[in-house]
Amino acid sequence: MAVGALIGAYQEDDSGGLRALLPLAGRTLLEYQVRCAAAAGAAPVLVVVERVPQALQDAFERLRLDGVAVFPVSDIEEALTRFEAGSMILVIGDGVAPSADLVASIAEEPEPAVATVPDDDAHAAFERIDGESRWAGVALVDAHLLGSTAAMLGDWDLQSTLLRRTLQEGARRVALPEGSGPPLLVENADQLGDFQRSLLVASRGARSDWASRFLLPPLEDFATERLMDTELRPSWLIWAALLLTFIAAVCFSEGWLGAGLAALVLSTPLDLVASRLAAIRLRPLPTRMLSRQALWPASGIALLALGLWEARHGTGWGALVTAGAAVAFAEAARIEKGPGSADGEIWLLSRRNAIFAAVPFALAGAWTSYLLALLVYAVASFFVVQHVRHWDYG
Repeated sequence: MAVGALIGAYQEDDSGGLRALLPLAGRTLLEYQVRCAAAAGAAPVLVVVERVPQALQDAFERLRLDGVAVFPVSDIEEALTRFEAGSMILVIGDGVAPSADLVASIAEEPEPAVATVPDDDAHAAFERIDGESRWAGVALVDAHLLGSTAAMLGDWDLQSTLLRRTLQEGARRVALPEGSGPPLLVENADQLGDFQRSLLVASRGARSDWASRFLLPPLEDFATERLMDTELRPSWLIWAALLLTFIAAVCFSEGWLGAGLAALVLSTPLDLVASRLAAIRLRPLPTRMLSRQALWPASGIALLALGLWEARHGTGWGALVTAGAAVAFAEAARIEKGPGSADGEIWLLSRRNAIFAAVPFALAGAWTSYLLALLVYAVASFFVVQHVRHWDYG
């Protein structure tokens, strides 16, 4: 069944502006709400507004540029014309910052449902349902109920009236899903600070190599926190990592070995930060993103450039053969491992592991020894993956 979304954006905050326009992760609270609804599969997403200031218009434009079908409406009659007959409508309360998991779980309900939080001091700002629970700010209602509510609304608040009628119709009450963070009802910008930090923490994904698990987290956290409030697009960071990798290849070919390694080290956290920014903004990067897929072969080119330089100015053709063999075994291990994870995966050869493994050799000036060590690392990783994939599970 089709699911649309209806979000309120007409209540004022403590300073007299719209709650919907309070800043969150470099965007606005409304944009976060709309992206939560869109990520849950809701379309179209309608925003009930009494007036559209320029800041709100700018938010709508940013959402549309990202391909989110969002439309402002000034009254319920206009909203009804945009929803399909018989559809379900995901309602998100004005000024409510829910977790994406909560929105997704309610959107998946087969029947009308109302998310609830306990009636306690921690949730005193939320609308009371009964003596035991309050509305968590997210609900799923029938489109026909929206129409009949519009006919009787008068001067009553739309969301409160719709909530009451949904409960009277027997909607199921749903507690917060396990692991989902509590929603926040926002009245001023300061209240969004802790929620924004929770988004930052939640954006940390599993780390599949020792470099990203043990060396990069402090830098990654720092960069993500500084960039989440900017207009920077995550894809730009991926392209920057790719550019730095090609710069490293040029540096290696010219004999600027330290500069080449520095460029590679600088590139290592960029794709991780990009993924986290995309997750915070609820716009995950495409799995088959061209620039991200190109990082691996570009790193191979950089390694071959290093081997060529060493072959011409150091230990002869053996350095280039060693680099080529390391690239071949690394690619074979990657193909054998496939998209899944393998036991002890963090210790296997990866782009980041190979880059940071070069640092002690570079400090010692032993670049050919690094190529030999990397070949051994790649061969060992290949046979470990072979063992896991074929001996243990074959």
